[in-house]
Amino acid sequence: MVLPLLFFYLFSAIAIASALMVIASRNPVHSVLFLILAFVNAAGIFLLAGAEFLALILIVVYVGAVAVLFLFVVMMLDVDFAEMRSGMLQYMPIGALIGIVLLLELLLVAGTAYLAPEGAGSGVLPIAGGIENTRALGQILYTRYIYLFQACGLVLLVAMIGAIVLTLRHKPGVRRQDVAKQVARGKSGLEIVKVESGKGL
Repeated sequence: MVLPLLFFYLFSAIAIASALMVIASRNPVHSVLFLILAFVNAAGIFLLAGAEFLALILIVVYVGAVAVLFLFVVMMLDVDFAEMRSGMLQYMPIGALIGIVLLLELLLVAGTAYLAPEGAGSGVLPIAGGIENTRALGQILYTRYIYLFQACGLVLLVAMIGAIVLTLRHKPGVRRQDVAKQVARGKSGLEIVKVESGKGL
């Protein structure tokens, strides 16, 4: 029992320290690297809690895709972060208000387990014994909550299309391919030349 507790405190301390460094670091590349470190330590905590599916999803999706994508975007795009930080103070009251609301919600959720412990597990579905967490989660997700799962997929698809449309910028002076114009051109731009053998054009 001592070894899992030791690993829990180790993962928790590194995760909290790396999360603070994500905010405090002035270099955005370093912030993304600290974010990856926080995700890895959070996956270790999930493994200690017996939620191996969440740990693997955290590594595969967040570390393997989202955080690496952030890293490439930060490194490849020429973003003026000083200009972005200059406008942060005007949004600080709204951000603080949203943060306080989220903190109150978390405190209410955590306090409910202590104030009314009998209602904390009332919505838990019964799981047959001898089934792994991943299989039990898949059975519940793809049977009882299949319509909500498909609706979440549609919401993510619409969000992805909206992000592409909002960030698509056509630079002036850059020649772009117009497939419809090329197809409608016909044979007007084609000239067949018969070249005799041994002679160039």
